[in-house]
Amino acid sequence: MKVEFINPFINAAVQVLDQFVGGEVEHGQLSVRTNLFTTQQISIAVGVSGEVKGQVIYGLSQVTATKIASAMMGTNTVTFDDMVASAISELGNIISGNAATLLSDSGFTCDITPPTLIRGMNVEIGTQIPALSVPLFTHCGKIDINVALAEVNVPVTVA
Repeated sequence: MKVEFINPFINAAVQVLDQFVGGEVEHGQLSVRTNLFTTQQISIAVGVSGEVKGQVIYGLSQVTATKIASAMMGTNTVTFDDMVASAISELGNIISGNAATLLSDSGFTCDITPPTLIRGMNVEIGTQIPALSVPLFTHCGKIDINVALAEVNVPVTVA
């Protein structure tokens, strides 16, 4: 996987989190996960197709998800309920959509699937290729961004 595929997701996440949550967003060390195993309580999986294909998985704790959703909705929610689940899913959708636009601007046309919310500890999520992982730290907590994308060879058509 090309490292350049993760940068649009980091940049989009920082921009979106700054817009909805505010405060400083810092990223940690880049790592490679050959088999993606999340110990986070909440995962948002988004598929990517087109000239680049694969999956992006955002992992965060239930507490972090609830704090971010509260900031997004302008409320003081303390329980992870259907509204929080919807807001966090939409966060993954917005970040992925913005990242897809950045990828397209770099010459890789792609589309995203609707987000899938996965709840539970020690849930193993497999990807077809190794994922690059970067933690983002906000005042609401940590979000792991796991990007497993590969370039697809697009056949040339002759008219």
